[in-house]
Formats: sequence, structure tokens, C-alpha cells
Amino acid sequence: MQERIDLIVKILDEKKAEDIKTFDMSKEEYFVKYVIIAATLGEKHALSLIDELKTKLKSKGEEFLNIDSSEEWSVIDLGDILIHLLTPQHRGIYNIEELLESLKKNKTN
Repeated sequence: MQERIDLIVKILDEKKAEDIKTFDMSKEEYFVKYVIIAATLGEKHALSLIDELKTKLKSKGEEFLNIDSSEEWSVIDLGDILIHLLTPQHRGIYNIEELLESLKKNKTN
């Protein structure tokens, strides 16, 4: 699993995604094991990132179950990994990182 996460992060980093964060949700009651969040420079950049992920990951046997994309936010579902690509503005509005962290904290309390 960690090799897959590292490869995804590497691809995003090489294609200039910003502020890439990973969240291990495998011990939580969450529908995926890992979540990766990255900031994009806009819709064209997000589409470029998605194309690069498809090109490099499909050849490694990765299956893309669903891709939902808009100008501000794209979500890529790999089954056990969810990748969010957001503009910095929408990342600030929705603050997914805080939600994921709160889920982890609530379980330990």
C-alpha cells in the first residue's frame, strides 16, 4: 500500500501539485484506507494531473473506479484510495483535512 501512496504523491509532485497531504484512514471507520489531497492551479492543471495519474498508474495495474471532476474539485476513486485535487480556494472552503483529522481524534476519545 505504501508503495502505491508514494508513487501517487511522486506523480502529483512531479506535475507541480501543491501542498500534498496523505491521510491513513485504515484504522478508522471510513470508506477508504487512504486519502490524498493536493492543491491544483486550476481546472486545466487538475485535468493534466488526472491524465498523468491514469497514464502512470494504469500500467501498474491500478483500477480507476470513478473520476468526478469540476473546475474547482476533482475526486479520483481507486477503491481503497481517494484522491482529492482542489483549487486552493476550495480547499480552504471545504477543509477536508480538518474533517479527516476530527474523525481520527473522535475514535481515540
